[in-house]
Amino acid sequence: MNRREIVLAPIVHVLGARPNFVKAAPVIDALASRGAEQIVVHTGQHYDEKMSEVFFHELGLPEPDVNLGVGSGSHAAQTASLLVGLEQEFTGRSPALVIVYGDVNSTIAAALVAAKLHIPVAHVEAGLRSFDMTMPEEVNRRLTDQLSDLLFVTSPEGIGHLANEGISVDKAHLVGNTMIDTLLANLAKFDSERVRAEHDLPERYVLATMHRPANVDAPETAAALVGHLHGVADLADLVIPVHPRGRANLMAAGLDEHPRVHVLEPLGYIDFIAAVRGAAAIVTDSGGLQEETTILGVPCLTVRPNTERPITITHGTNRLVTFEELVPAARKVLEAPRPDADRKPPLWDGAAGPRIADVIMEFLVEQP
Repeated sequence: MNRREIVLAPIVHVLGARPNFVKAAPVIDALASRGAEQIVVHTGQHYDEKMSEVFFHELGLPEPDVNLGVGSGSHAAQTASLLVGLEQEFTGRSPALVIVYGDVNSTIAAALVAAKLHIPVAHVEAGLRSFDMTMPEEVNRRLTDQLSDLLFVTSPEGIGHLANEGISVDKAHLVGNTMIDTLLANLAKFDSERVRAEHDLPERYVLATMHRPANVDAPETAAALVGHLHGVADLADLVIPVHPRGRANLMAAGLDEHPRVHVLEPLGYIDFIAAVRGAAAIVTDSGGLQEETTILGVPCLTVRPNTERPITITHGTNRLVTFEELVPAARKVLEAPRPDADRKPPLWDGAAGPRIADVIMEFLVEQP
């Protein structure tokens, strides 16, 4: 196969949730500059316009060639729909490579279908580990790494995790973080003052995002969480764009009943990161937000017992907290000087996308 034939063979990107779009944009752009034919499959795992389609417009991504529209459901029902839809797509297109991102159900479904069809798989954000198999994301990322031919790693410890699991280090490439590529490329657009004015937010606020099943799925847990979030609101106004997951339980627990809690609908990428940039602190259970705050220099309190992104703790602004630790930790960060945003993890420099594209093009040239 010559280079011209490789360029004409489609590379399929499978995207299903907000973080996927943010991570994919630099890779799609870099591959386009190298002449690769690309197909974007949006699975519809996130189907709210603010959670998915708006990201295509804001990040300059091409409109999806396909939207499978799988929607929500149990892990089994959603994954089953993804397997059927993706098998039809891959069989019809015969891609040279399938690229998957992160750790959502769309990621593992695409990797599994591609592997069984003998289509090479590239995993962007490989090697992350929380070592907590009760997290659906941990199951997804571990299995996806086992099925992948190219593993693109964001931070050095990921290489060790893959090696410990018997994955050849020849498949692993430390390339940096494409989510940070997107953040740095759009830095001038994150106008905190504009977002504050448009959403009538106070001058000083803590921004919160909560959506992990362990925190919001059980009504009693959601109620306990709301009580501690109200404790944070006693210290400073709390702004919380409410994710569709858990919205009913959080609102039923009285989330919006505190006078200093500002409940918003989900925000697009530009407005959301602008709100993060302007916050005095972040309270979250998100994975990607731990990374974004590390670059922006905003203190982050992650309400989880573990993180698959420990570099955000050792090299960034992040701290893990329990429910009971949340209010004291918030008081401490609100009283402390803002962290130094100039210290960045290695290769978090805005060039991960081009590094990935170079490896992919070389890989495709070498395929029989």
